[in-house]
Amino acid sequence: MSDTTFRILAINPGSTSTKIAVFENEKEVWSTKITHSAEELAGYDLISDQYDFRKEVILNELEKAGIDISSFHGIVSRGGLLRPIEGGTYLVDDRLLDDLRREVQGEHVSNLGALIAKDLAEEADCPSFIVDPVVVDEMENIARYSGHPELPRKSIFHALNQKAVARKAATRLGKSYSRLNLIVAHLGGGISVGAHRKGRIIDVNNALNGDGPFTPERSGGLPVGDLADLCFSGKKTHREVKKMITGEGGIVAYLGTNDMLAVEKEVKKGNRRFSEVYEAMAYQIAKEIGGLATVLEGNVDAIVITGGVAYDKNIIGWIRRRVEFIADIIVYPGEMEMEALAQGALRVLNGSEEAKRYDPAKGPSR
Repeated sequence: MSDTTFRILAINPGSTSTKIAVFENEKEVWSTKITHSAEELAGYDLISDQYDFRKEVILNELEKAGIDISSFHGIVSRGGLLRPIEGGTYLVDDRLLDDLRREVQGEHVSNLGALIAKDLAEEADCPSFIVDPVVVDEMENIARYSGHPELPRKSIFHALNQKAVARKAATRLGKSYSRLNLIVAHLGGGISVGAHRKGRIIDVNNALNGDGPFTPERSGGLPVGDLADLCFSGKKTHREVKKMITGEGGIVAYLGTNDMLAVEKEVKKGNRRFSEVYEAMAYQIAKEIGGLATVLEGNVDAIVITGGVAYDKNIIGWIRRRVEFIADIIVYPGEMEMEALAQGALRVLNGSEEAKRYDPAKGPSR
């Protein structure tokens, strides 16, 4: 392993912001977050039209900070909606870029990340990478069965942060991630709970629009018969049903807000309605964790809880009460996306891992 100090630029385009950070090996030495107003973005009909705007924002911020683009050994970005692939750090190449441009899994601002990273890396004369995109799929075949062949379960979740905190927990436990069995719960606007067996996430809920616990703004798993009746009742359009599942479900549907700080304040004030709904979410998260303990056959080294909602001691307490008999609980509040991106690039640059090549024909290994 090299003793070189590697300088890495990490970029993370979000729907209304662009995050940028500079790392020297694992140490963050500079970062910024640029918020984009609705007025700024209104002039772009398609997300792909924002490419030049987002790239210029990054270059302008680097210039203002006196950071020379040629100083980087690698540039890494959040991955986009590619075809399903196994976890890891991927070299950005033409096949990967082609699928992002063609939006093979849909339109999303994260698709711009690798495109910008590749362009900047050519200016810097260094490699560009993506790390653990949301389409990471390491599920075992048995986990894909849903109950009907036309509706297989899908792996769409917070892969980047889940893998990052799993590695962090492994370091704390003094073992390699590839030797541990962990259950990781990411609690944010979406909630994903994954069973990590020896470095692979063999089962996880579809945190975007599928199953699992309800969340601050997603409905999670719903009673399917009642949902079918609602879809054909004439009461709601297809778009309204989709919004009910993602964006207007969960906490916001019950309580009229997805602001978890506001919910927490109401709970502290003794608001019984808010407390019951909030604890119901914790109840469902605990059920998901318990179910995945059976997937790991009871052999669980630790339960790891992360995400923005994990700052709230109420929800951690509710979950802990129901699952601490399974394994010790480790809490890492917030998200480590920028750090995780840099660490993924660093593992390749320092020779501890080999960069993977995107091969859509191959698909994820089982």
